[in-house]
Amino acid sequence: MNIILSGYGRMGHEVEKAAQLRGHHIVARLDKKSDWNDLEINNMERPVVIDFSLPDAVREVYSYCFNHQLPVISGTTGWLEKWDEVVGECTSLGGAFFYASNFSVGVNILFYLNEQLALIMSKVSGYTPKMKEIHHMHKLDAPSGTAITLADQIISRFGNLTSWTLEQPGENGTLSIESIREGEVPGTHEVTYDSQQDIISLVHEAKNRQGFALGAVLAAEFLRGKSGIYSMKDLMQDLI
Repeated sequence: MNIILSGYGRMGHEVEKAAQLRGHHIVARLDKKSDWNDLEINNMERPVVIDFSLPDAVREVYSYCFNHQLPVISGTTGWLEKWDEVVGECTSLGGAFFYASNFSVGVNILFYLNEQLALIMSKVSGYTPKMKEIHHMHKLDAPSGTAITLADQIISRFGNLTSWTLEQPGENGTLSIESIREGEVPGTHEVTYDSQQDIISLVHEAKNRQGFALGAVLAAEFLRGKSGIYSMKDLMQDLI
């Protein structure tokens, strides 16, 4: 499979390693929005785009991909206010788009467990849910896309919660998320249910970026030859 890397930072390099280990070919490495102007896709055989760039480039880059029938794997976060526009254009042009706030298989197991635990805890009185996420100091968005996904799952189960907040502690009706940026932490997410008697926690701690990169490559393999909008739920069903 031929792959175009959009965003050639830390994750781009990890994706390159994971792709090559699985026998795929990197046909272009694009690190700036302007690099797309020099791309000669006619000389490439049906490439797939894996994007870990910046949120301000998303709309223009994805539009280019959909108009040139390039399947897109999106790992960029912080742009979801443009979701309807992106999905609408992809659908109207018959494109293929795969988005995940986190491509790690382990994190997506966490998503499943989080949904199940939230369902149980919503029926038990005396527990207050809260969250914490820690990432390296280079990560610009806060909270992380993964934290937002976890928060949305919890909020959907609790009738007394309407939104999440970065305030500590949060006001009534909000789920408090503590976002920490320090060192070179790949990513840690913790969901906690606190009561006067005990604490129940779900934690995922990434040791490195390899799991995220492998998941993105698996998503590219899954998306090839398809059209439509997909997520890690679709990939996990395929894997399991």
